[in-house]
Amino acid sequence: MILLKNCISHSGQVKIIKRCRELGLGSGGFYQPGYSTGAKLRLQMMCLGRNWDPERLYKDTFREIEGVEAPSIPDEFKHLVKGAIQTSHAFLKNSSKLHPAENILPSMSHDICIVNFYTRNGKLGLHQDKDESKESIRKGLPVVSFSVGDSAEFLYGFDRHNEAEKVLLESGDVLIFGGESRLIFHGVSHILENTAPRRLLEETNLRPGHLNLTFRQY
Repeated sequence: MILLKNCISHSGQVKIIKRCRELGLGSGGFYQPGYSTGAKLRLQMMCLGRNWDPERLYKDTFREIEGVEAPSIPDEFKHLVKGAIQTSHAFLKNSSKLHPAENILPSMSHDICIVNFYTRNGKLGLHQDKDESKESIRKGLPVVSFSVGDSAEFLYGFDRHNEAEKVLLESGDVLIFGGESRLIFHGVSHILENTAPRRLLEETNLRPGHLNLTFRQY
């Protein structure tokens, strides 16, 4: 599990916001996912590459209610993910002389991106990202998470029974967890108001909240 602080440049963050806004206004754009009971998640979501929802998981590539296909993952996003993994491997190579970086944090060919937008009262309970294929989970292929906008308090731990650790995800940060940490429990407990970089807000008119993109390989 590696946190790369301020990994995404200002221009990169601007591109992410503008591209997500463009995709989010399309037919496969942002919506509020929920359950058949009527309960809703406290966020807005958009799926790229392959559709996911809390009940149907990855069973098809369409949102059955709307009948639309998940948009493709933009090339510029793919380049950012590749760069983040390369940076992580360079860090691991310097910090661990006993094991190759690829053995600690495997590379992946991501084909899924889940985009979540948390407003100031948004949150997400502790959970595991375990709906990908058995092969992806077995290999420990990582989840790569981009943070843009207001800061988010991120919780993580290896089980539900002990108090979770906390880390602050600020605009431009990239969090990667894979290998032995692939199935950590994690969630978002709190969005910190008025913490987004002013310059970013001025150039993008991003609404208050935390934009999060998580990439993974099915």
